[in-house]
Amino acid sequence: MLLVVIVAACGGGGTNPLGGFSSGDITETEYRRERFPNSGNPIEEGDGTSIFDLFKQRDDGTKIGVNRYLWNASLDVLDFLPVQSVDPFTGVIVTGYGVPPGGGSAYRATVYIRDPALEARSLNVSVQNRSGRPVSASTQRAIEDAILTRARQMRVADGAL
Repeated sequence: MLLVVIVAACGGGGTNPLGGFSSGDITETEYRRERFPNSGNPIEEGDGTSIFDLFKQRDDGTKIGVNRYLWNASLDVLDFLPVQSVDPFTGVIVTGYGVPPGGGSAYRATVYIRDPALEARSLNVSVQNRSGRPVSASTQRAIEDAILTRARQMRVADGAL
């Protein structure tokens, strides 16, 4: 008797109280979607469990809002200064005192990159001498221009126009 019930459950004809599907009923896929809404095919549903999901960009709140060309150009232009601290999440580079090539005075710099755009408004540079006084505005502007020029050169070299 048990064998007859099991074979009848596997059959496709008629309505079966044990869970078989007939041609007039809903499909098995529709039944599973109604009964178990969160357990579909991971590739179709996109719930992050397929191999292809490894290559999708995630939005987990850890995006860095710093332009990589400005960041690298700042480190490149100010390479004569020892780096004390960097924070790529806030876009701050703090250097120690160093003497520029061909110069006699020691300077330190703080660079703040506040925007992911490759624009002058995204970059703030503060340079001080040993006595703690800021350098002249023209010197500071020349350093910012050098960083922006180097960043554009790096961008062109990457072919990211």
